[in-house]
Amino acid sequence: MRLVFAGTPAVAADTLLQLLDHSGHEVVAVVTRPDAPQGRSKRPVPSAVAELATERGLEVLKPVRPSEPGFVARLAELAPHACPVIAYGALVPQPVLELPRFGWLNVHYSLLPRWRGAAPVQRALLAGDQVTGVSVFQLVPALDAGPVFAAEEVPVEPGETAGELLGRLTPVGARLLTRVLDDLEAGRAQAAEQPADGITVAPKFTVEQARLDWSLAALELERLVRACNPSPMAWTTDGDERFRVLRAEAVEDGRGLAPGEVAPGRREVLVGTGRGALALLEVQPQGKRPMPATAWANGLHGRQVTFS
Repeated sequence: MRLVFAGTPAVAADTLLQLLDHSGHEVVAVVTRPDAPQGRSKRPVPSAVAELATERGLEVLKPVRPSEPGFVARLAELAPHACPVIAYGALVPQPVLELPRFGWLNVHYSLLPRWRGAAPVQRALLAGDQVTGVSVFQLVPALDAGPVFAAEEVPVEPGETAGELLGRLTPVGARLLTRVLDDLEAGRAQAAEQPADGITVAPKFTVEQARLDWSLAALELERLVRACNPSPMAWTTDGDERFRVLRAEAVEDGRGLAPGEVAPGRREVLVGTGRGALALLEVQPQGKRPMPATAWANGLHGRQVTFS
């Protein structure tokens, strides 16, 4: 089957690699977002998908909008049977969705219709879901609303961060996508419409939403820390400086600590919350590298800290 793959970040590149090396399908080109400025230099950098495609000698298409006439014409010339898409980052209009014989097939990291949107893994962790999964569905103009070809449950591990969970979901998605492509080619694929009940949305986290509110319960804060790792990272303030919390664990006994009050110890660092305490495990003070929370606490030299 001839494929044009659409995607942008590293998770999409990982799946593209699996298609190239471990499926019998032919990827003839990729579609990705235009090069984006990064770092202090703001130099435009190609996406992870673009880099991999260039290494493999594939044609790379970078339309600002998928509705651009030049892109639409080139996609029609390539005549793909299907367009697998993972985290592409732009809305594909209906005329473009209809170009491939089998349409656009989206790999989505949730059990649809739960967590439609840009941040399904993060929102599942924030909500305390114990089970999530992967869905492969037909892309339609409405957000993540198309019929589902395949889905697989994946349990959420205790203490798992969004990055770690996504790392486990990625190979599951690649395997399901390959299976759906095989089934489509063989004429045995069947898609089921999503139920009308159970729909939740998963908007992307903003930096401000990643700020730790110490009046909340410790369990809520632990979930936020996990959901925001590796991006945008949960944070608070130590005086005038931003202080990131990379890993943390809820503790039922608040030790009488006021919300935001830090109790440093040789073996643990506790912060008071609205209910219980948050044990800091890994932190990153402003301008420094990530470090164990106890190492940071040892450098306080008796300084009293209250986060805000």
